[in-house]
Amino acid sequence: MQLSPWIMAGRPRTLTLSMTPVIVGAALAWAVERELHWGAIVAALVASMFIQLGTNLHNDAADSERGGDGPDRVGPPRVTASGLLEITTVKRGAIVCFALAGLMGLYLVAVGGWPILLLGIFSILSGWAYTGGPMPIAYTPLGELFVVIFFGLGAVCGVYWLCTGALNATAIETGLALGLLAGAVLLVNNHRDAEADARVGRRTLAIVAGPSVTALIYAGLMLFPFALLLPIGDRLPRGFVWPAFIALPAALGMIYYFVREPRGRGFNRILVRTVFTQFLFGILLSLGLVL
Repeated sequence: MQLSPWIMAGRPRTLTLSMTPVIVGAALAWAVERELHWGAIVAALVASMFIQLGTNLHNDAADSERGGDGPDRVGPPRVTASGLLEITTVKRGAIVCFALAGLMGLYLVAVGGWPILLLGIFSILSGWAYTGGPMPIAYTPLGELFVVIFFGLGAVCGVYWLCTGALNATAIETGLALGLLAGAVLLVNNHRDAEADARVGRRTLAIVAGPSVTALIYAGLMLFPFALLLPIGDRLPRGFVWPAFIALPAALGMIYYFVREPRGRGFNRILVRTVFTQFLFGILLSLGLVL
């Protein structure tokens, strides 16, 4: 069995989107309550990673099944559409990933109770529904909202709850900040693929909004997290949040490139750099919260 097609299907360069909010949630729990639950943090990290992997694999197979990754695709090649792996094989891989996330979830539920059970169930179901079922989330304007909720609010607040057994406005605002940056990544993807997506019946936010409004939405998704640092800092010593502002020039640079770059393969670089901006913001914020 070749490993490289599975690596391609898993999209490892984007995995920090699910891992960074877990790290930030743990750092915030330490900064606010001086509480950490290392077992839960590691389990949440593994579970979130496998949910994203399962979502990516199912997305690869389901899009190919629906004819969404044709020869006019400008994004990175997909393994099922390219014939590197069979659709059924990739779907089985997605099921394995979701099952592994569920196994981690059993321990997390034992630690965090019914709120974590609900979060886990909805996370896995949403990962499947992103490109599965009669009305896939990815074929509607709600994809970015899905990412904000599960790759930001759910991850940060879930880990904070696991460590402290509580929830507060600071955790919600921090989760929103991470989620908005993750949503910007999906918006880049959907803006790049808007023409091909429209031909197969998708109605993503980028298609509905049009290029000019999409650029404004992207700017908002990239900048509002830095505005959220102000109310977060009002509840914490300001020194805790200022390191995250070091990522602001990177965010401004991404907005510049988004506006100037013609829609096409150049957005592959913008996507990877937007992923890095979210990672940089999260790591710098975590360092400020911990140190």
